Amino acid sequence: MSHAAILVRHGEVENPDNIVYADLPGFGLSERGFRQATSVAERLKSMQIAAVYASPLRRAKETAAAIADVHGLGVLVDPRLTEWRLADRWKGLAWDQLDVHFPGDLDAYLSHPWDLDFNPEPLADLASRMAGAITSVANRHPREAVVVVSHQDPIQAARLALTGRSLRDLADAKPRHAEAFFISVGDPWRQEWRWAPPDQAPFPPEKH
Repeated sequence: MSHAAILVRHGEVENPDNIVYADLPGFGLSERGFRQATSVAERLKSMQIAAVYASPLRRAKETAAAIADVHGLGVLVDPRLTEWRLADRWKGLAWDQLDVHFPGDLDAYLSHPWDLDFNPEPLADLASRMAGAITSVANRHPREAVVVVSHQDPIQAARLALTGRSLRDLADAKPRHAEAFFISVGDPWRQEWRWAPPDQAPFPPEKH
């Protein structure tokens, strides 16, 4: 196995009210989310995995546990892998109420997430946090592969930064639930493949 990190987004979350959960407690995987976690664990079962790291949030730890279990490993929690602090502003609100409470925020996030004057953690800082965390945990296991389970925008920012792409591509083919990205350590790192559970839609085309 080459020196690499496998970045995994957590599975679908139980969220019937469709709120922004950010780092709120609770919010574990839904039944479908557990099936997705099992699917990605099966996909990675035949690989030699040295360690499984996860965000401290429940949905990430539950996804990581499914992967770790098939390799006889425990889950190592790293707080640097947590959600983007941007969502702290909106947490607890329903997505369809964001424009009522914070007019223009959602449109700004969707159109230019790299330049948000209301964001407590600029996108560049998120990318630096995540890329630094992934690099450090990968370097603890030279010539081996590690799994890193985190969240959609943090994983997207990390893979853009590590592979030398522009953060302005944040919206390009974002990670779906329980999707895995195999990226080899290098300068820059190189994405070898991506895989999603069979219940996900076909891959959108990616920029290169």
